[in-house]
Amino acid sequence: MITRRNLLKTSAAASLLAPFAGFSVNAALAQSGPLFSFGIVADPQYAPVVPNLNSNRYYANSLWKLSEAITAFNKEDLRFVATLGDIIDRHWESYSHILPLYDKLKHERFFVLGNHDYDVAAEYLISVVRTAGMQKAYYDFAGGGYRFIVIDGNDVSVFAPPKDDPRREIAAQRLADLKARNAINAQSWNGSLSDEQFAWLETTIKAAAAAGEKVIVMGHYPVYPVNEHNMWDSERIVELLTASPNVVAYFNGHNHAGNFGETGGKYFVNFKGMVDTPAETAYSVVEVYDERIEIRGFGREGNRTLNIQSA
Repeated sequence: MITRRNLLKTSAAASLLAPFAGFSVNAALAQSGPLFSFGIVADPQYAPVVPNLNSNRYYANSLWKLSEAITAFNKEDLRFVATLGDIIDRHWESYSHILPLYDKLKHERFFVLGNHDYDVAAEYLISVVRTAGMQKAYYDFAGGGYRFIVIDGNDVSVFAPPKDDPRREIAAQRLADLKARNAINAQSWNGSLSDEQFAWLETTIKAAAAAGEKVIVMGHYPVYPVNEHNMWDSERIVELLTASPNVVAYFNGHNHAGNFGETGGKYFVNFKGMVDTPAETAYSVVEVYDERIEIRGFGREGNRTLNIQSA
């Protein structure tokens, strides 16, 4: 039986995850293969509820889909696996069903939080980050000559901050301004970065450049091409990323159909949602080479080659 006490035990276990120590690459081994590889999952969006046939979402099926993906990841030589948001679809208790699956993963795991991860009772909003085993909703880590930057697109939104948080007022104004402009992404289920987080993103990219690191940014919301699912402040994010020579790509979920774009020599890859369809899954293995990135898709996810532009 799922109780609040059981769920708190799950949360406490998740919060004890050891800090990521980073990794180096073996130049000799890289001669015959990638420098390193990692796994990607987008939008499991689990909930113990009946399917939504109109949107083709089969929430409960994500348990076996994710379990199969983890089994496949465990057979690969991966440095980590990242989930690009929407671990759950709704209900606080859903976390206690799906998070234990990740305990079977042999690799380091990282989470990006999505809008549905906050579709819980108001009293639990402040506990979402801790429950996912994260110290903060936006953070960075490094390995293999890369800096991976995880951004939090829920930072300024109308649903993630606690009810009395001033960010909700800022979010309401940003949404109203977008609606006044008839912006396609003026949707209440999107969000944006705080000015503080945006400044941190810029500083972290510059610090990576000073350290000689390439950058891959990971978020839940797309920012390019223009789409109804895009973050409210996607324009300033794209401007920053395309102006930064060491940035290689931006990876995200949220738009379950998937999407892709390239501008300013940067790649924007929207991975497909695992929750969609009754029987077909979606996940990827990303292989990083000196001059390119190869994405091996499974299920609904396709293969893709990203040629790395010289800085």
